[in-house]
Amino acid sequence: MSPSVSTTLPTAPVAAAGLVGGYLAARVTGIRPLGGVVLAGAGVLAGRGWLAKSGPATTAALSVIYLGGFGASHPLAKKVGAWPAVLGAAAVSAGAAHVLSDRG
Repeated sequence: MSPSVSTTLPTAPVAAAGLVGGYLAARVTGIRPLGGVVLAGAGVLAGRGWLAKSGPATTAALSVIYLGGFGASHPLAKKVGAWPAVLGAAAVSAGAAHVLSDRG
């Protein structure tokens, strides 16, 4: 049996793409829920990979980092600007995914 996408797909770029892509989709279209759909879709895909590769505890931790980055980017954007806040959240989430799940 061949490996599934959940176990072979690197999750760090998926997590980063979810945060950046969600922001970009909302900003370009003006439809904030569309950004949420992109964020959620990438989060589910990354979460499946985290669960398959690293188990439920790591999945929970990485999910908190991913969603926490999304939440933290909003007040941070008021201080440093939207793009730096989003890119920072994406970098932290991707870095954590790489270290805790993908590298493994």
